[in-house]
Amino acid sequence: MRKRTIQHQIDGLAALLLFGVFAVCVLAVLLTGADAYRRLTVRDQAAFDRRSCTQYIATKVRQADAGDGNIAVEDIGGAQALVLDAGQEYVTYLYSYDGWLWELYTWAGEPPVPGDGRQLLETERVSWSLEELLLTAEIALPGGAEDTLLLNLRSGEGWAA
Repeated sequence: MRKRTIQHQIDGLAALLLFGVFAVCVLAVLLTGADAYRRLTVRDQAAFDRRSCTQYIATKVRQADAGDGNIAVEDIGGAQALVLDAGQEYVTYLYSYDGWLWELYTWAGEPPVPGDGRQLLETERVSWSLEELLLTAEIALPGGAEDTLLLNLRSGEGWAA
């Protein structure tokens, strides 16, 4: 009788041990999956931020690229700005200031001041270059990511919207 009691206790202990091993394995798989998901989410967010900045700039330039002289690079209070002039009463300035890409939509002829406008995307710096029909935007994002946008302007080729 005593032998049977010990046998039942060993059987119960073996079942409990097997359940514990199973629980540890399930927990290890869940933690590994959660870590992989976190890394993928961080990577995807960084790629989204980079693409959003370049695509936003490209879209604004394409909208303004309707005639000669509509796009220029100017200095506004120590910050380099891309000037998008649609030939109307308003001008759009895109510039990097205080860790952000800013957009200022204002009257033509109104002197812009860095910090005016709307914060769009977090950037460390954006530098602009316009040579003939090639616009270059070098974008440095937080975390060390860098991107370069090259746009061939169509306005000098007689393209009409």
